[in-house]
Amino acid sequence: MKKKTKIVSALIIFAIMLLVHACANKAQGPTGGPKDKTPPRVMRSTPVNGSLNFKKKQVEIDFDKIVSIEKPNDNVIISPPQQKPPDVKSLGKRVVVNFNENLLDNTTYSINFGNAIADVNEKNVIKNYLFSFSTGNQIDTLKISGTVINSEDLNPMEGIIVGIYEETSSDSVFFLKPFVRIGRTDENGRFSIDNVKKGKYKVFALGDANRDYTFQPGEGLAMCDTLVAPTFRREEMKDTIWKDSTEVDSIRTYMGTRFLPDNLTLRYFKENKKRQYFVKYERKEPFVFNLYFNTSLAKLPELKPLNFNWDGKYLLQKSSKMDSLTYWITDSLVWKQDTLKMSMTYLKTDSLFQLKPVTDTIQVSMRKGRINAHAKASKKTSALKIPSLKFTNNIASTFEINNPILLNFETPLAYLDVSKIKLFQKVDTVFKEIPFKWQQLDSTKMAYAMYHKWIAETSYKVTIDSAAFTSIYKRSSTKFKSDFKIRTLDEYSSVKLFLATFNSKAMLQVVNTRDEVMATKPASEKGTVFEYLRPGDYYVRMFIDENGNGKWDTGNLAKRQQPEEVFYYPKKLTLMANWEFEETWDYTQVPLLKQKPADLIKLAAKKDKGM
Repeated sequence: MKKKTKIVSALIIFAIMLLVHACANKAQGPTGGPKDKTPPRVMRSTPVNGSLNFKKKQVEIDFDKIVSIEKPNDNVIISPPQQKPPDVKSLGKRVVVNFNENLLDNTTYSINFGNAIADVNEKNVIKNYLFSFSTGNQIDTLKISGTVINSEDLNPMEGIIVGIYEETSSDSVFFLKPFVRIGRTDENGRFSIDNVKKGKYKVFALGDANRDYTFQPGEGLAMCDTLVAPTFRREEMKDTIWKDSTEVDSIRTYMGTRFLPDNLTLRYFKENKKRQYFVKYERKEPFVFNLYFNTSLAKLPELKPLNFNWDGKYLLQKSSKMDSLTYWITDSLVWKQDTLKMSMTYLKTDSLFQLKPVTDTIQVSMRKGRINAHAKASKKTSALKIPSLKFTNNIASTFEINNPILLNFETPLAYLDVSKIKLFQKVDTVFKEIPFKWQQLDSTKMAYAMYHKWIAETSYKVTIDSAAFTSIYKRSSTKFKSDFKIRTLDEYSSVKLFLATFNSKAMLQVVNTRDEVMATKPASEKGTVFEYLRPGDYYVRMFIDENGNGKWDTGNLAKRQQPEEVFYYPKKLTLMANWEFEETWDYTQVPLLKQKPADLIKLAAKKDKGM
């Protein structure tokens, strides 16, 4: 009996174990098969892709999966461009395009979905899907493609419209009418204008801010210098078949059609033209006010005081970009006024983008409490201590061998005594006074420099006696002393560059890993030397200074003038301490699109995405 009971108990336990195991498997659920990586596939469409004599204003495309459309207004390009954007929607497995304006007769329409269509579940994209139809008896099949790059730094330009006009059009059509056909650049700057008919065309790129497909002053552009005649040829092509994302299965060779041109390079630029207007005034201190403009001034404004007189009793400080002006008032009777009322005549851009003089009345005010506080302080100068004059400098304990000493004052100077400034060099154990060159750097007497040919590994000292500097507001500086030592030559590197094809207009630039210019020099036939560079990674850029002004200049549409050419040395220079890099550069050898190092292009892409 006991034996039978044990057998029954064992069977019950075994049954419970099976039940638990089954429940566990049920809880785990199906693991599913491999992830679906196939993009949506077109099953049918109305009309059929490539149809002729289609007059309706609605296109329907059915897919084998439920699909979505990512930002259709940004990613779907319809050509000819539409003034009233079509409605592009996804409805389950169907994409519907409704045109909101009448279709043109005998015209080929193309809808380039780019990478906008993806399946809802796995987000697999059907790449560069193009749908075309014609309202006439034939469909145009030619194509124009290429790349748009930034003319100043050769970075690819994404989201730029590229369009064409017929040969007989004058350049003014760029301002007046939309393009005949268009394409848009992808993240690599590549564009394709599809379904072009045979003929000759003018090609422009456009940073179309208001999406009207015509150029407005202030928008970026690029232009092709020659007419483009699209054509094609049959040639042997190769198609790579992949086993997976890393392994090639096979390479298939076939005869295909190559549409030309497929390598246009358009250099995108913005003209030195910007709408000019007054932004605001600012008066943080009673004795100074600022006028701010949105862009560089072509001409200084004319100020006419209405409730004060300041003839010869102010100093004007201009910003480096000439977009802000600082007025330092030297007459206390003027700056103690609560409100300075004046008329300002300045140049403002009108609707035709012409600079026209306009006159505004402005009242430059400050909080009364602040004015009263300064007024009271001015009456108690005998009882209160006048604040000292402050200045900043660039002196560090370890100083660069090619740097001057820079002094920047908080307000303009009325007086300075250079005899109270001393520069000493340590010789053995004693500091010996040495000469230096003193230079004013600006018109308002706020920035100065001390120059001396420093000796590596040598210690120096600067001393400035009190009252060496006095501001226009009668504030004086206090004593100042600073010691510093020049870096050793072993801590520096240098670069010497030879141009294989010398160009007397070439300007060479060393840039850092952030694509920032560290030094600029005109090319020398005997080699251009950049000394005293800190060890690290650098790149070299060059521009052709056509007008000889020492800086890169943009293009001009009215003059049909391209921006000055820019080139990049395609290799990274890794400089080591106490080492000179020497290289001969043939800037014509590497195609322009392959010159800029990939690391700098990736950096620019991250900046554009805010990473």
